[in-house]
Amino acid sequence: MRILVDADACPKKEAIIQEAQNYQIPVLLISSISHFSTKELPDGIERIWVDKGSDQADFKIMKLAYPNDIVVTQDYGLASMLLPKQCRVLHHEGYEYTNKSIQKLIDGRHLSAQMRRQSKKSKVKSLNPFADETQRAFDELLRQVIEEQLEQTERIDQSSDNDRADGMERS
Repeated sequence: MRILVDADACPKKEAIIQEAQNYQIPVLLISSISHFSTKELPDGIERIWVDKGSDQADFKIMKLAYPNDIVVTQDYGLASMLLPKQCRVLHHEGYEYTNKSIQKLIDGRHLSAQMRRQSKKSKVKSLNPFADETQRAFDELLRQVIEEQLEQTERIDQSSDNDRADGMERS
């Protein structure tokens, strides 16, 4: 398990790094080369640079993400592609993306676009897709998700060990 961060506009990088270090979890900060920095990073933290351009960081994150990874992003398009990969996807404001919230975001974008086309004069306020969700402090949410993912990883490892042991007994 790792934490991947869509780092260009993420205001919680320091909090993510701190929590990850507490649990000794590697972090990948994926950023556009236009945000290049020579800042030293702690051990276990890696910065990956991508070319400038729309969605370059998203493509890299999709390539790097595996099941049980935790991804932090504001981009719900990216979140919608990561959920089927069985990643846990968090928004820095303290929400976890779910299939339900993604559907609300997509529906809201479609509805807003329709309303804008119909009424050129008025501003259209989009729906809050997280209205039914509980907002929590990001640090608290990240800690909870890390602990749940560690428990799940431990269960998978134990199951694999038991399967190997059963295979050896049959031999």
